[in-house]
Amino acid sequence: AGAEVVKQVANPLLSGLIYPGLQALDEEYLGCDFQFGGVDQRKIFTYAEFYLPKLGYRKRAHLMNAMLPGLTGSKMSASDPNSKIDFLDPPAAIKKKLKGAFCEEGNVENNALLAFVKAVLMPVSSLRLETQDAVFKPFVFGEEEENGGPAPPGTIFSVPRRDQKTLHYLKYPSMEEDFKNKLIHPGDLKAVVTTALIQLLDPVIKEFEANKEWQDVTDLAYPSEVTAKVVKPKKEKAKGKNKGREATADEQVALSTVVVEDKEAPPPAAALQQAGENED
Repeated sequence: AGAEVVKQVANPLLSGLIYPGLQALDEEYLGCDFQFGGVDQRKIFTYAEFYLPKLGYRKRAHLMNAMLPGLTGSKMSASDPNSKIDFLDPPAAIKKKLKGAFCEEGNVENNALLAFVKAVLMPVSSLRLETQDAVFKPFVFGEEEENGGPAPPGTIFSVPRRDQKTLHYLKYPSMEEDFKNKLIHPGDLKAVVTTALIQLLDPVIKEFEANKEWQDVTDLAYPSEVTAKVVKPKKEKAKGKNKGREATADEQVALSTVVVEDKEAPPPAAALQQAGENED
């Protein structure tokens, strides 16, 4: 990030050059054993691995995963709440965010919903199927007879469709191909991803709500924003005989005359220059 800032200006500030060093030192002062981030953090992770041991600090491990597109169709950003799903987002927030997510029919590019299915929901569902978890089941839906009946063995994700049979998938590529060929409507995809994400995050939220220590740590890491109250100046009320009285016709004419004369009057500098020209 510091390198990008430096590239943007002809005369970079010293703060832009110091920033990478401070960011690399985070892992030392946080006392962490490893860092986890997206592939966009590769440069700073490499920087930390190379330089911190030279300063006498312990070398840490760094883990990275692929970046998912944001819900708005561009990069997922921490500064844009509507571009991402947080672990502690309640069901109402998840529904609202996914309802407004970019999901163009037949377009598989920059589609965050398909990316969530590929990188999160299908791997989790596959693991649940493999372990035969008694509590957390694979994300298989729409197995009613009117929707086509039970899913085939090995199904890890299903997409119920309005007025059509449910589509079941054992692998992601076939689902992407169906969306590309417009067999899956964006509305149906949004609905099933919403259901799956709410189910996935529900135990996380319940654990958080029951854990006071976790809540305290969250408050320390992400303090609530305090909005300053803006106090508007009070307008003085008219007193005595002028209270509630409208201007008379003569007063309105006099006022408009003053305004017109004021607009037509030359500024002081121009007036002085004009006077000098008259004397000449």
